[in-house]
Amino acid sequence: MTIDWAALGSVFGVSLAVTVGLVVLFTLGIAGLSRRERAAAQGGSAALAAAGAYVCFAACAAAVAYGIHLIVAKG
Repeated sequence: MTIDWAALGSVFGVSLAVTVGLVVLFTLGIAGLSRRERAAAQGGSAALAAAGAYVCFAACAAAVAYGIHLIVAKG
């Protein structure tokens, strides 16, 4: 049995990049909701922050759904 180290490294790199990207997207979503709450407490409007947060959460959900699709389709 031989190990294809290049393929293993490629899978590791892509997995690391996608994981970091999803964490950053989710963090941006949480920060957007926090800004919205802070603006509402101060009497302002932060519709752009809320919309950006929802876009970040939707992108996270889409990435997770795509991953599940890949697992189910290739399984």
